[in-house]
Amino acid sequence: MRSSELEIRAGTPSRRRNGFARRIEDADLAGVALKVLRIVLFYLALLGLWQLAYDAEIWSPFLFPSPGEVWDSLQQYINNGVLWDAIKASMQRMFIGYTLSLFAGFVLGMLCGVNRYADETVGSLVLGLQSLPSITWLPLALLWFGLNDNAIIFVVFMGSVCAVAISARAGVRGIPPLYRRAALTMGANHYQRLRYVLIPAMVPSMVQGLKLGWSFSWRSLMAAELLFVSISLGHLLQVGRDLNNMSLVIGIMFVIVAIGLAVDRLLFARLESWVFERWGWQSG
Repeated sequence: MRSSELEIRAGTPSRRRNGFARRIEDADLAGVALKVLRIVLFYLALLGLWQLAYDAEIWSPFLFPSPGEVWDSLQQYINNGVLWDAIKASMQRMFIGYTLSLFAGFVLGMLCGVNRYADETVGSLVLGLQSLPSITWLPLALLWFGLNDNAIIFVVFMGSVCAVAISARAGVRGIPPLYRRAALTMGANHYQRLRYVLIPAMVPSMVQGLKLGWSFSWRSLMAAELLFVSISLGHLLQVGRDLNNMSLVIGIMFVIVAIGLAVDRLLFARLESWVFERWGWQSG
C-alpha cells in the first residue's frame, strides 16, 4: 500500500493536531459552562433562601424586605438617574484617591526597600499608620480641606497608600542579592538596575498590594461618604436609613458589592493571571 493511502487512513499530522486542539477547546468550553452554571445555581439558591426567610416572617417585613421589593426600590433610582450619578461620583473620587496612593506608595516602598535609614524611620511610620483605620482621618480631612470632595479623596488616599508602600518594600527586600550583584558585575548603572532588576522583581509582590490597596480604599470611601452629604453611593445608604427604606439600603449594598466584584474580576484577576504566567508561577 502506498504511503499516501496510509496517510489518508491514519490522518495527516496536521489533521490530528487540529482534532486534538478542537477537543481541548470543547473541554474548556464545557468547563466554563459548568462554572457559570454552578455560580448561577448558587445565587438562585441564595435568592430562594432569602424569599423563604421573608415568607417565614422571621423579621418584620419592614426591616427585612423581599428580593422583589429591593429590586423595585433599585429600579426606581435607576430610572430617575440618581443611582448612575451616585456611582459616577463615587468612582471618580475612588479613581483619584487610589491613583495618587499608587504613586506615593510606590515611591515610599522603594525608598524604604533600598535605604536602611529610611526603612527605620519612614518605614516604621508606614507600618504604624497601616493599623490606623482610614476613616479616623475624616475629621482632620474636613478641617484641612473643608466640606468638599478633597476631604473624601484624602481619606481614600490614606486608606491604600500604606498597603501599597508595604508591598513595594516587601518586593524590593525580597529580591535575591545575586540579582543585584549580577547587575553590578555587568556594569549596569543606577537607572538600569532600577529598570531591569528592581521593578520587574517587585511586580509579583506589588500585585497583591494593589489589590489590598483597592479593597481598603473602597471601604474607606463608603465609610467617608456615609458621613458626607453629597451625591454618592454612601449618601444613598444614609438616605435609605433616614427614610427607613430598608429596600434601598440593601439594594445599594448589592450595588457596592457588585462594583467591587466586577473590579476584582475584570482588573485584578487578569493582572494576577498575567503576572503568574509571565513570572512562571502558573503551576502554583
